[in-house]
Amino acid sequence: MCGITGFLGTSSSGSAVVADRMASALYHRGPDDSGVWVDEPAGVALAHRRLSILDLSPAGHQPMVSPSGRYVIVFNGEIYNHLELREALPDGKWRGHSDTETLLAAFECWGVEASLKKSVGMFAIALWDRESRTLTLGRDRLGEKPLYYGWQNGVLLFGSELKALRAHPAFQGVINRDALTLFLRHNYVPVPYSIYRGINKLPPGTFLQVNASAALASSSVIHPVSYWSAREVAEIGQANLFRGSDNDACEALEAVLGQSIRGQMLADVPLGAFLSGGIDSSTVVALMQTQSKRPVKTFTIGFNEAGYNEAEHAHAVARHLGTEHTELYVKPEEAQAVIPLLSGLYDEPFADSSQIPTYLVSRLAREHVTVSLSGDGGDELFGGYNRYFWAQNIWRRLGWLPQSLRAAVAGVLTTLPPTTWNSVFRKFERMLPANLRYANPGDKLHKLAEILAVRNPEEIYWGLVSHWKQPTQIVKYGTEPPTVLTDASQWANVPDLTHRMMYLDTVSYLPDDILTKVDRAAMGVSLETRVPLLDHRVLEFAWALPLTMKLRDGQSKWLLRQVLYRHVPQEMIERPKMGFGIPLDVWLRGPLRSWAEELLNASSLETSGYFRASLIRDKWDEHLSGRRNWSYYLWDILMFEAWRRQWH
Repeated sequence: MCGITGFLGTSSSGSAVVADRMASALYHRGPDDSGVWVDEPAGVALAHRRLSILDLSPAGHQPMVSPSGRYVIVFNGEIYNHLELREALPDGKWRGHSDTETLLAAFECWGVEASLKKSVGMFAIALWDRESRTLTLGRDRLGEKPLYYGWQNGVLLFGSELKALRAHPAFQGVINRDALTLFLRHNYVPVPYSIYRGINKLPPGTFLQVNASAALASSSVIHPVSYWSAREVAEIGQANLFRGSDNDACEALEAVLGQSIRGQMLADVPLGAFLSGGIDSSTVVALMQTQSKRPVKTFTIGFNEAGYNEAEHAHAVARHLGTEHTELYVKPEEAQAVIPLLSGLYDEPFADSSQIPTYLVSRLAREHVTVSLSGDGGDELFGGYNRYFWAQNIWRRLGWLPQSLRAAVAGVLTTLPPTTWNSVFRKFERMLPANLRYANPGDKLHKLAEILAVRNPEEIYWGLVSHWKQPTQIVKYGTEPPTVLTDASQWANVPDLTHRMMYLDTVSYLPDDILTKVDRAAMGVSLETRVPLLDHRVLEFAWALPLTMKLRDGQSKWLLRQVLYRHVPQEMIERPKMGFGIPLDVWLRGPLRSWAEELLNASSLETSGYFRASLIRDKWDEHLSGRRNWSYYLWDILMFEAWRRQWH
């Protein structure tokens, strides 16, 4: 795990100094080593910060030049099958055992696209071809590793994080109001946009190539090329469904997961895993333990607030599996102390409040290990989100009603604040079926009210994944550009609404929220994270499963549960789904109130010129009164304002 950066398009005797400054901005991603390589006549520079995971010797140093001298690479990530790739490559004299060296040999032998297709892993790559004078940027299939790029004043800049691009003198840093509008919609800036005009994120599963002559043309249009398509995987999988029995499917899933986890446990440094006690992380840890001769190191954090603590469940799973478990109960003031760090960690506006516990558990793990496996991805692949039940059920039961009547139902649901609904549900919880027992049901009822008056089931999904429902009313002069969620031509042609939602989550929410959250939080403490559920072979298997093997009898992730139950007793796992969050609504009315009030000051909001302050103040006042929980909406504004004040 590392940080990469560089540029193309300027010939200057100071290129090495600039490149080194850009890399220094990424020190946290790679504190173990650094390097710079420049070709001043070509106007190209590559720079690297290294977190040593495989081949801790100088043979793993980057930028790395191929034996022929043709290729130079900087690489962030891991190629889990690189030893198998070595066996397939022509015999050569290897200088070390790093996957970076393997990649270089693959590029020389098979070319860029073929090598990327053969590689199993997570990565962001910058490759300079000295013969063709071409720069290639590439990103892994699911978007585990970040890569920004774009033209600024005639120079193509790229890097793992925006702070590296800011260190180049050509960087302009003009805020993109359209991207800001999308941020209020989603609580993240979606691919391909970034918060800055002219800077994009490279989409997952793509690479792009720029010739040095194009750089001389100044800001030529660059088109990423796909080498792997989640859409194709979804469509092919659903057209060729798994035909075996439930037991056959369970055996096959455990085999492909075991293969992924075995590859991702390869490291020359201490390794462990996050453990929440939920289905995904428990499955990953259980399969890790079956392949380990010693207890796996596991980590979790807990909160004392009811409805936000999973530590006791994680402790039970860890005890059953025999892991070496470390847990930390976090006091509110410890979690709140992370907030000033967020705008620096995430580098562009990002407002998933679970970023706070994610940072805390990463910091805890880094005290003991350098690599930690994560259970992320199970919800998108196996149907874990409550919205997969909600959207289908809402439309089936209420879609036939007139929109006006559904709006009236929404009004009834919002007459009581979420806290009151929570109290009501607690009183009758024992009388409710298991599939209606939710953590924080009041918030979910209010969210339901927001999406009742829709025209089709896809709009229900759109409402469920939206924060501000009319963000163009909030952002001055902002429009909402198209994304994969709004462009139906980009949707996978799969037979049911639930699978359409799972696909859209896989190509949007997963890379832009979940994986971004984990990458920045972990790299902020120099911890490498690996996500075995997102091995593309696991994804391809999951998409070949019929929906009944994912959702069955009101239960989510049915098949994944069956694998887990082979290792952990069912009663230890069965409980309502709980998000990895914090009591943000309570904190904003209490210990965070003065901090939020300063950022939401009407005069400051108007002076900055980005928002219509009165609409935000209305939400803030209503939240403080306790009538509504607007914490997620307000967190979007707070995170942007905190970021803007640090970087602009």
